[in-house]
This record gives sequence, structure tokens and C-alpha cells, in this order.
Amino acid sequence: MTTTTSTPATSALADEARGRSTFVRDTLTVFRRAMRISLRNPVWGVMGLLQPILYLSLFGPLLEPLAPALGATNAYQLFVPGLLVQLGMFGALFVGFGLIGEWRDGVIEAERVSPAPRSALVLGRVLRDVLVVLVQGIVLVAVAFLFGLEAPFWGIVLGVVTAALLAASFASFSYAVALNLKSEDALAPLMNGVALPLLLLSGILLPITAASAPAWLNTLSNLNPIKHVVSGIRAQFDGQIGTPTALWGSALTLALAAVGLWFGTRTFRREDG
Repeated sequence: MTTTTSTPATSALADEARGRSTFVRDTLTVFRRAMRISLRNPVWGVMGLLQPILYLSLFGPLLEPLAPALGATNAYQLFVPGLLVQLGMFGALFVGFGLIGEWRDGVIEAERVSPAPRSALVLGRVLRDVLVVLVQGIVLVAVAFLFGLEAPFWGIVLGVVTAALLAASFASFSYAVALNLKSEDALAPLMNGVALPLLLLSGILLPITAASAPAWLNTLSNLNPIKHVVSGIRAQFDGQIGTPTALWGSALTLALAAVGLWFGTRTFRREDG
């Protein structure tokens, strides 16, 4: 009969495995709950998709004659990436309203006293928001094809995924700010104040450089990370997946998502104090 003795190393590995299992389980639990809430009330997702589709149908045809002047053979290769970024931002920036409602109903207090990792409380909600933006992005691209979008398949896939990762960043930021403010009246103007200059300086409708912008506006635009994300998705839609523009846009998106998740997790942990 043989016996096994536990060493500090094996105990540490076992604890780490249990920790990973708990994190994944709790993340999925929060994700499923958030998804049930979204499915019971799909109006938010539908309305979030309505605005970019209106831009696509009412503003897109005006760009078609301008495509050669903008350096594109297909105007929708320039326009749809901007709409995807707009979808990722506005589809995520205002999710904090739901968190304020949960805080008011005592849900956040119940989660605060649970042993669930705080990162799981954030990530579970963010995964729901990413999935919603992914579905919205697929629908938007499908509608864009009806209007004449021409783009390579893998470029479209990477563009939609990039927009969803951008949504992860803004959703995390929205949750963190909502948990700090705990007021819809304060959250709405703050989020609009953040989103409007970022969108205007990103050139989502027209590339700022192609619009002969003054030097000061070009400088501000280049300092805006969202501008580089838009440019990266446009490069992906043009089939230039491995170019520095596309890679830089993807790298910035990943960095923004990581910073957003860190900020959201830090805010949830601070609530324990």
C-alpha cells in the first residue's frame, strides 16, 4: 500500500487550480444572469443597433460619389468601420445605468459579501456586453452588404472582433464610473461628454486627414486612441491585415480593454472597503 504526501508545491498548484475553477464558474454565473436580463428586455440592444443603421442608410449613399476623393474604391469600406466603432462605444458606454439600478436594488451589496472574485463580477458583465456588440456588428455588416459593402471576409471578422474588444474597454469604464457616481443624472452627461469629443476626433464618418483638417485638429486627432482603432479597422476592411496601421489599431484596442478591466476590477474591490 502506497501513500502520497502533499508538498508545498503540489498544494500551491491545487489551490491555483481551485482558484481558476472558482473564477471561471463565478464569471459564467454573472454572465448568465446578465444575459437573462438582456434577453428579457431586448429593447436596449435593438435601439443601440438602430442608430448606426440609420447612419448607414441615410448618410452612406452620400459618400458613394466621394469615394475616389477619399482614396477608396468602395465608400462603405471607410464608413462601416467607423460605424462599428460607434456601435462599440455607445453599445457599452451606458451599460452603467443598469449597474446603478442593481446597486439600488441591493444586488451589488449581495455580491460584495460573496466570496466571488471581484474580477469575475466585472468580467461576467463585460462578456455579456461584448456578445451583444458582436451580434449587433454582424447584423450591421450584413445590412451594409445590401448597400454595396465590398470587403474581405477575414478583414470583416477582425473588424467586428476589434469593435467588440473596444466595447469591453468602455463597458468596464462605464461600470467603474457608475459604481463611483451611483446616480444616473451624473452618469449621462459625463458619458456624453467623454464620447462626443472622442467620436468627433476619431473621424468615424470621414477620415480627418482626407477632409483637409487644420494642423491643430490633426494633432488632437492623432492623440485620440479611437482614431487609430478606426484606422486599423479600415485597414482590415481593405484587406491590409498585417500592415502597421491594422496592427497598431488592434494593439491599442487590446491595451484599452486591459486597462478598462483593471479599472473596473479595482473599483469593485474598493467597494469592499
